[in-house]
Amino acid sequence: MTAAGEMTGGRSDAAAPAAIELRGISKAFGPVQANRNINLRVPKGTIHGIIGENGAGKSTLMSILYGFYRPDAGEILVNGQPIAITDSQTAIRAGIGMVFQHFKLVQNFTVVENVILGAEDGALLRPSLSKARGVLKRLAQEYQLNVDPDERIEELSVGHQQRVEILKALYRQADILILDEPTGVLTPAEADHLFRILEGLRDEGKTIILITHKLREIMDITDNVSVMRRGEMVASVKTAETDPEELAELMVGRKVLLNVEKVPATPTKPVLQVEGLRMIDDDGVERLRGIDLQIRAGEILGLAGVSGNGQTQLLEILGGYPPKGSKVEGTVTMNGAPLPLSGRGCDAASRRRAGMGHIPEDRQVEGLIMDFAAWENVAFGWQDAPEFNRGWLMDNAAIRSDAADKMERFDVRPRNPNLAARNFSGGNQQKIVVAREIERNPDLLLIGQPTRGVDIGAIEFIHKRIVELRDAGKAILLVSVELDEILSLSDRVAVMFDGRIMGERDPASTTTGELGLLMAGVTDTKNTPDDQGIPPEHAHVDGLPQEPR
Repeated sequence: MTAAGEMTGGRSDAAAPAAIELRGISKAFGPVQANRNINLRVPKGTIHGIIGENGAGKSTLMSILYGFYRPDAGEILVNGQPIAITDSQTAIRAGIGMVFQHFKLVQNFTVVENVILGAEDGALLRPSLSKARGVLKRLAQEYQLNVDPDERIEELSVGHQQRVEILKALYRQADILILDEPTGVLTPAEADHLFRILEGLRDEGKTIILITHKLREIMDITDNVSVMRRGEMVASVKTAETDPEELAELMVGRKVLLNVEKVPATPTKPVLQVEGLRMIDDDGVERLRGIDLQIRAGEILGLAGVSGNGQTQLLEILGGYPPKGSKVEGTVTMNGAPLPLSGRGCDAASRRRAGMGHIPEDRQVEGLIMDFAAWENVAFGWQDAPEFNRGWLMDNAAIRSDAADKMERFDVRPRNPNLAARNFSGGNQQKIVVAREIERNPDLLLIGQPTRGVDIGAIEFIHKRIVELRDAGKAILLVSVELDEILSLSDRVAVMFDGRIMGERDPASTTTGELGLLMAGVTDTKNTPDDQGIPPEHAHVDGLPQEPR
């Protein structure tokens, strides 16, 4: 290991020119020091990982590099030349492209329209579109980024939308690509394909900076890795010379348990019973096709599947807010009492009174009001609780105190209950939602993507709390696209495909390959070919199973 910022690269020697060099970069937002004297050197033609806990300053540092923020101090060099990056256009002209965690695409525009947006050659669009089609065809063939230029973004899977973001950067002649949590919404097969694309880009001489909290990805794809902690660069190392345990300790500053420790479940009475649940959306498409589920007290049922196969609609219906204009049939009972699926009594407040908690899949849309303060978000759904009220008035001091306690226990950073939710990193936003729902000790907890965008230390903590809830006799429905998370937390695993339950497996005796086959709609999983689990006859031309539209 080398001192922070002195890394020369796993694929390059000390004399290799740096694509990016940061010297003494500092940035503060009021009293919060986001970056402190950061030094970083990224050699050309390498994949360089940057990891750290939520709030460690990774995204701020990359936002400085891409021109969203200006540093308070320090110097940036691109290809050995000092440069003042005052905005994103300056970064683009310097050959820097960025693929954001939340894609910046216009959903009702086509691929080619999104690619040229902001990079048109003149007032007339026809020449720009014609030129872009030719360039996109060449780039798609060269880097295995096969996407139909005339398809609308809203009709593409998440994995293909990400390819469009990469194509946008390459179309603007980016030689340096920054990817922020690129696999947060991808299936394992899509993530593996993305890695092959990134390796191809590196082999063509491109430089990749990968921001991620997933240690497996760091070990699989990067040449070098730098670790940030609390705004500082604490270490840089060649990936081949480290291991996940060492990186986790550097990130958190202590030993981290990477595997979930739990005793075998001892389930008792049924808490949730779902029978024949069907849902037709407002376009007439059947999204749920006869779902039967049972979850007992003291167990975790994991629900695996490619995003877009009905998991979201299932959680919404169970949570008391079925999609607008949908038609729902079937029966759902909780603790023996029927739950309304429409009309009076079908709402989140009624579900909470019945003893249900819900960590939604999309924290920013369903879990938080982004312009409201953290203390207000912690009370949402529970604002009528006796401890939060004083006669006819809400006791704001009590709510603030409760929020501060939860933020302390769940290590939310910065620990400021008065800060608006949008001013927290994605992982810390998730901690606020998780703290609110788990601390209410529900009989049934619905969980959608509990650790999406969350760092390794927080993942360990959240997993422990979920297991503690199970051991306290609570029923848990866990929906996650992370198969490792499903297998390590669940006592039973069910797989959804095209609105149906394809099968149920014991996590102790199944494999990711077998689950992958079920996720692709294959029920005969006796002859699993490998750990990818996607047979040729069920594969897309790019080797990826497609999400239903």
